[in-house]
Amino acid sequence: MQLWHNIFFKLGQNLLPGLTKNSMMKRKFNIALLTLLFAFASCSFTTKTFENNDKDKLLVQLITYVLEQGHFDPKAMDDTFSEGVFDDYLEQLDPFKRYFYASDIKEFEKYRYEIDDQLMEYDLSFFNLTHERLLQRIEESKDVYKEILDLPFDYSQDESFSSDYENMPYLKNKKQLKERWRKQLKFSSIANYHDLVEEQKRDKENLEKMSSAEREKALNPEEGSIVIKTEKELEIEAREATRRSLAELYDFIDDRQRKDWFSVYINAVVEEFDPHTFYFAPEDKDRFDVAMSGNYRGIGARLQKRMDNIIVNEVISGGPAWRQNKLEVGDQILKVRQEDEEEAISIVGMRLDDAVKLIKGPEGTKVILTLKKVDGTIEDLMITRDVVELEETYAKSSVVEKDGKTFGVINLPKFYVDFENYNNRNAASDIKIEIERLKKQGMEGLVLDLRNNGGGSLKTVVDMAGLFIKEGPVVQVRSTGEPKEVLKDRDKSIVWDGPLVILVNELSASASEILAAAMQDYKRAIVIGSNQTYGKGTVQNVLDLNRMVRNNTNGDMGALKFTTQKFYRINGGSTQLEGVKSDVVVPDRYSYIDIGEKDQENPLPWDQIEAVNYELWSNYFDYDTTIKKSKERMSGSEQLQLIEENAKWIKTMRDQNDFSLNYDAYKSRLEANQNVAKQFDKIADYKTDLTFKSLPYEMELMSQDSVLKEKRERWHQNLSKDVYMEEALNVLNDLKMTYGIKTKVASVKE
Repeated sequence: MQLWHNIFFKLGQNLLPGLTKNSMMKRKFNIALLTLLFAFASCSFTTKTFENNDKDKLLVQLITYVLEQGHFDPKAMDDTFSEGVFDDYLEQLDPFKRYFYASDIKEFEKYRYEIDDQLMEYDLSFFNLTHERLLQRIEESKDVYKEILDLPFDYSQDESFSSDYENMPYLKNKKQLKERWRKQLKFSSIANYHDLVEEQKRDKENLEKMSSAEREKALNPEEGSIVIKTEKELEIEAREATRRSLAELYDFIDDRQRKDWFSVYINAVVEEFDPHTFYFAPEDKDRFDVAMSGNYRGIGARLQKRMDNIIVNEVISGGPAWRQNKLEVGDQILKVRQEDEEEAISIVGMRLDDAVKLIKGPEGTKVILTLKKVDGTIEDLMITRDVVELEETYAKSSVVEKDGKTFGVINLPKFYVDFENYNNRNAASDIKIEIERLKKQGMEGLVLDLRNNGGGSLKTVVDMAGLFIKEGPVVQVRSTGEPKEVLKDRDKSIVWDGPLVILVNELSASASEILAAAMQDYKRAIVIGSNQTYGKGTVQNVLDLNRMVRNNTNGDMGALKFTTQKFYRINGGSTQLEGVKSDVVVPDRYSYIDIGEKDQENPLPWDQIEAVNYELWSNYFDYDTTIKKSKERMSGSEQLQLIEENAKWIKTMRDQNDFSLNYDAYKSRLEANQNVAKQFDKIADYKTDLTFKSLPYEMELMSQDSVLKEKRERWHQNLSKDVYMEEALNVLNDLKMTYGIKTKVASVKE
């Protein structure tokens, strides 16, 4: 049967909240997944399963089989499942209900309870019908929006616009649909109109301050910078801005191919299992790998598509294009030629993803770009591809002085890892290096900032926990029908045994929650942040679907990320839905916004298992007293009280659905909101007396890299205005003080 040759797939891309790749931790294969692997073999998936090698049907067969056999909590594909897919899919296709008519939905309704049956039979009738109808309606809508924007809007008319799309009905006819479009476009345009009116108001105020000579020059059409326009001209300009936005949107839509829309359908299916099960089309899988590893092979430039043109949006610091110093932001790439090919390929009008594929390539190879430079000249530029590291992905550190003590700060955006080789750069090894560097600077306490960290590699979080404890369990992992597994730190060495504070918020997820929970359970660190973290307590594996198909002639099948396990704290509790509760709770702007796992569709439930044996961190730090003091400080903080009030106000703003399309009423409401917003200006004005500095090695890099220098200066400036970071340093200071007191008490007792 040639099991391993025919259907071997990469086990070990074990993903957490953010995602991870080897859940096996150099252990033997997970039995459940190994069983699944043999099951794949017995099914003998081949491209001969369907006539004409129908890739879409083969993809449905693969994905439904994997989810039925391998998902942690497989769903019954029944009428309830079908109804969920039906509603979610149509909502994704037409979220603003401005394409489909009520008659379309009525026609689709016959499939509401048949999608499950179609999936089992690899029948694509529902997708084919909705896809063809959507393309038809999109084409029709182009004429609708253009016709509307050809006529002026009357902003003196008393009418309103509602953004409560979920509760809006689908419309019966073109007249009703056109009216919905009109209000949506008018709402977009009135915002543009207001901006233009305010800009002109400022121009007039500036003119009044000028001398007559200056005013004459400023208003000169040939030399001047100010043009005074009539209300009619401003209204036209506002509509044109809306037209340009719509043109860009439709340019993006027109670029989408059938396979892109089919991915939307497939994901509507798989996301019924849970929010983190996801199908990656080939291009999406590449982006995912880059996001997780923080690097790729290419020239080091971010590109964007403007109409038919591919434009350089950013030259990535440290990359080959940056080192060459010839490619510029704003350059248009006209053609791409590989060094071993004679013919250059025009990428004008090409999909952005397809253009990027041509430009990326193996390390050490060369690519020739035909550029239209910012100044209009045309030139060819040869660039040698190399590994491009995305600096913003990686850990960064800083030192700060407080009350005569030196503290370290490490910011970790995600638990990154190289899927192909764990020994390459990863989050755990980088954190270890940064700690050693900080220790050389005399660090007496460490803040690990995991705010907005969506997670990542399970292996890296276990290794990272080991930097702070001698040895012991870090997290428990459970697969369906299998005994739990306890992942442990077995390295007795400790890289940092001093005071430790972990900063989190509502967007700290998965691997971030594992680390925060483990350090909290050991009483190794004090966790400061939101009432709870995101609440993602599941583990995903990424399965390369190409490994499951023999004799594949259909091209890249993509990959499936699906939930295979749940993880639990060493105390037995789950972070699923409930997250990690902070030791010191501080409000932030997300406090009243529904953004956690519990607010997603189809999340797995919370549960708990037995605790494992572990020993609390033996030290002389008085955590309880320190936490009490911090809570007292926080309760009296005017800055945090203001942030709390701001969070409540933001919630009320987000809940508003009805907006006036009368300009006077629109302006009055906007001014009222701005007056309220001014009360919160003090939040941005907050400033501590703390000064953050880069480490010596980075100072050397910044002397040659102005972009890196600018990024670090911006980071340090933000830290100096960060009330949460200020309190984290206060807590470190308190912990440091309790160490001396408790050491003295312990010595007396001895």
